[in-house]
Amino acid sequence: MNEHRIGFLGAGNMASALVRGILASSTVTPEQVRVSDVSQERLDRIHAQHGIVTTKDNPALVSWATILVYSVKPQVIDRVLLETAPHFQKETLAVSIAAGVPVSAFEHRLPEGARVVRTMPNTAAIALAGATAIAPGSHATEEDIAATTRLFDAVGRTVVLDESLIDAVTGLSGSGPAYVMLMIEALADGGVKVGLHRETALLLAAQTVYGSAKLLLDTGEHPGRLKDMVTSPGGTAIAGLHTLESGGLRRTLIDAVEAATGRAEELGAELRRKLAT
Repeated sequence: MNEHRIGFLGAGNMASALVRGILASSTVTPEQVRVSDVSQERLDRIHAQHGIVTTKDNPALVSWATILVYSVKPQVIDRVLLETAPHFQKETLAVSIAAGVPVSAFEHRLPEGARVVRTMPNTAAIALAGATAIAPGSHATEEDIAATTRLFDAVGRTVVLDESLIDAVTGLSGSGPAYVMLMIEALADGGVKVGLHRETALLLAAQTVYGSAKLLLDTGEHPGRLKDMVTSPGGTAIAGLHTLESGGLRRTLIDAVEAATGRAEELGAELRRKLAT
């Protein structure tokens, strides 16, 4: 990534996480990163943390960057695209983390032939443990995909897929941290019910979820096999699993992913209609 200059349009939580990740992993140097935002407070904070150049001048940032990350809210993306399009360079790669905004919106408003990659990260990127889906636009090259992958690998793990699957990713990993937080809270409540102090129960619940996920990722084993390793005949785990199955946990989680995916599709359709006008 030594040849790239990475500009972030927007200094919100996700942009801050990406800046932190790519600098901490030595993917780039501070001199290769610049950030713009309307909030001077956010710019001052990110400059103090990382020593990078910050600005309120979006056109200047666009002219400087070779990778331009659109990290603004979907509600303002059209205005930002119209503002930045006249300054967009032919060699620049546009990377979007704007939820629900299709590649076509970027390709329609940026200069003809613009290379665009749409991404769907999640909030765990703030802890450098994110899950990000990458969907290339019609003009994106293999080098563009590789550069985007390296960028998001700095804050977690990535997958490359077709844009038609982004809504499904939103329903699973995009919304997934909310489901997991609910499960951690419920596990901690269970611990409190059987006599543990709240702080102890919460720590044990969170560490158990973290450790279980890490075990799965590190070993590559099927989750069913790892579940069976804990489940001895007539033991405690099988008693708990029986209760979970009776309560419909598996079906409820599947339904949650399906419902969130459907809502993502609805919101995306609404946004596309607005952008079309």
